[in-house]
Amino acid sequence: MIDNVVKKHPHIKIIATTLREVRSTNRHGWSAVAWIDGKTYNAPTADLGCVRSRRCGDGFASASFYGLLTGNLQRTPLILGWAHGALLTTFPGDTTMATVDQVRSFAKGGSARIQR
Repeated sequence: MIDNVVKKHPHIKIIATTLREVRSTNRHGWSAVAWIDGKTYNAPTADLGCVRSRRCGDGFASASFYGLLTGNLQRTPLILGWAHGALLTTFPGDTTMATVDQVRSFAKGGSARIQR
């Protein structure tokens, strides 16, 4: 998909998307991929216990933009987006309850469970 978009729109610098495998209603595999200035970055795959699976893409996008706006154009935007999207599945309701510190901790390999 990324190759097709880049061919059709060669001026694009960044493409990112989430990768979700729905195993059951409350178990999902969660990952993401980004193409940034010609280089592909992959997030790890997390096995998530989902309280609610909506909003994860929005959470991925918002934290990815945060990573871009804080000055890092390497893997950081992808991993922050991946971590925030994953954490969103563990919260009830329609808004995030994750702090930036929780997202950064999970992105570094921490556990969402321990932080609460």
